[in-house]
Amino acid sequence: MDLLSIIGIALALGSILGGNMLEGGHIGSLLQFTAFVIVIGGTTGATMLQTPLPIFVRALKMAAWILFPPRQTPEQSIEKIVSWSNIARKEGLLGLENMAETEDDLFARKGLQLLVDGSEPDAIRGILEVELSAKEHTALQSAKVFEAMGGYSPTIGIIGAVMGLIHVMQNLADPGKLGEGIAVAFVATIYGVGSANLFLLPISNKLKGLVQKEAQFREMVIEGIIAIAEGENPRNIETKLQGYLH
Repeated sequence: MDLLSIIGIALALGSILGGNMLEGGHIGSLLQFTAFVIVIGGTTGATMLQTPLPIFVRALKMAAWILFPPRQTPEQSIEKIVSWSNIARKEGLLGLENMAETEDDLFARKGLQLLVDGSEPDAIRGILEVELSAKEHTALQSAKVFEAMGGYSPTIGIIGAVMGLIHVMQNLADPGKLGEGIAVAFVATIYGVGSANLFLLPISNKLKGLVQKEAQFREMVIEGIIAIAEGENPRNIETKLQGYLH
């Protein structure tokens, strides 16, 4: 679990709600279901309009990364790659066939299978880099879904504010309805700007960072597999891959 994300969410909400209370406000004054429906519903609908269904579904799944990011163990992967290199030097590339069949990481398994099949280093690199590029592109597009939502929500909040003011103007003769209309107007703006800057844009940026981190991890795997294909010394391979730890 990502402790920093939990602290960030708690600090963001605590600061806003705490500041409201210090000013003499009440939490109940910020709870407006109408404003919530306008901002969240409008933002989600606009984002769905511009996003292909597979990307939108992928984005919803990736949202869990904020609290439970993909677990990567580069140190263990380096040890595994070095052990593959030792096997290849002693038994030849065909000695990696059992490793390819039992490897849990599908990306690494594909690379091992290419090694066992006797593919040339350039061919292996080309195949793996195409797959890496495609996966990274899809993941980044999914992360940008939240960036798009962060761009739309302040504007939708303004729409909610204008709708609230229109409601106020239509009920000037009924003072009892003025307060509710004004509250919806201002709260909708808070929901729009707050959701964008406290959650949606930070979520997008964090997901982009995680995608780039995962891509770098895959690049390390590619370099290790290519080094094995080229017959490099296991110690040199380990030294090269340790550069990715920094």
